Amino acid sequence: MYQRNLFIFFNQKRFILILILLVITFFSTSVSSQPTNEINEYKIKTVVIDAGHGGKDSGAVGKKTLEKHIALAIALKLGHYIEQNIKDIEVIYTRKTDKFIELHKRGDIANKAHADLFISIHVNSFPNNSRISGTETYVMGLHTDERNFEVAKKENSVITFEEDYTLHYEGFDPNSTESYIIFSLMQNTFLDQSLDFASLVQDQFRDRAKRTDRGVRQAGFVVLWRTTMPSVLIETGYISNPREEMFLSAETGQDYIASAIFRAFRDYKKDIESRSDFSTSEPDKPVYFKVQVASSKKQIPADSRIFKGYGGIEEFRVGDWYKYAVGNTSSYNEIIELNKTIKKDFKDAFIIAVKEDKIIPVNEALNK
Repeated sequence: MYQRNLFIFFNQKRFILILILLVITFFSTSVSSQPTNEINEYKIKTVVIDAGHGGKDSGAVGKKTLEKHIALAIALKLGHYIEQNIKDIEVIYTRKTDKFIELHKRGDIANKAHADLFISIHVNSFPNNSRISGTETYVMGLHTDERNFEVAKKENSVITFEEDYTLHYEGFDPNSTESYIIFSLMQNTFLDQSLDFASLVQDQFRDRAKRTDRGVRQAGFVVLWRTTMPSVLIETGYISNPREEMFLSAETGQDYIASAIFRAFRDYKKDIESRSDFSTSEPDKPVYFKVQVASSKKQIPADSRIFKGYGGIEEFRVGDWYKYAVGNTSSYNEIIELNKTIKKDFKDAFIIAVKEDKIIPVNEALNK
């Protein structure tokens, strides 16, 4: 018993030392990585999408489905929407198949890619109450209530599937309260950006996807602790709720969730890049081309059959009309090709131009 306690003591001391070194590294990196003469050129170029669990780790178990399969389906759809609708973005996946990936490797993938954002997709479960439903988005931090702590413990317990996991996590014990308290030594350099993105995700879930909003929360997730960029962990619903399990396992539901996260990412990217522009002169606002697929005097839900499964649907209000479009490019030649493809599903589709979230005449856009 004495030897075991001594081993735990030295492991925790090592854990504290590593965290302090990480804090120093984070601060030095954040200061040195953005030269002041280039700060106005900052662009979000790389996003890492992490499908939780996989392989021998099934994650939460529903009556008919497994978390690992739902998380992967949503992750792949999200990446597809980003690649399809946003130019010059590199999407990297921690896994694209039913494969077990250690938690420490997921963070390493993002760090080595110098990613600008890390999005981890999960599905929640609370077997003791099958009526609980809704979405939650977590950022790295200390839990403020017992429920957040239980979610973090459940997700962090994945490390026990790994061989010699004590060697990779500096003595961290997913079931030890003391280990989570040690997290308080580490200040999250990217907490504000993480909270911004998390809030946008929950707004989209609530307002457009019509999911129950369980809020933005903080907890000590190992997969977020290992990353050196804004990072969130999204619990897309409760697999323990039969109705929500049916929604999450259906392709339409997965489209709905992935589209909501995509819209949050698009808005986050636009906001971060606009805030990073410190040019003294006001630049001309960019013009983007899209393909309009529908219009109505009544608002159409993003998951409506009218859109035939297309993700990344954008809504524009023009007078008494709601107009809906897909695609996003500054190249007129690219939008012509996209329009040809979309016309196979929407014969009345046509090209529109958008500036500052407002539709403008295409001729005006071409002149610019």
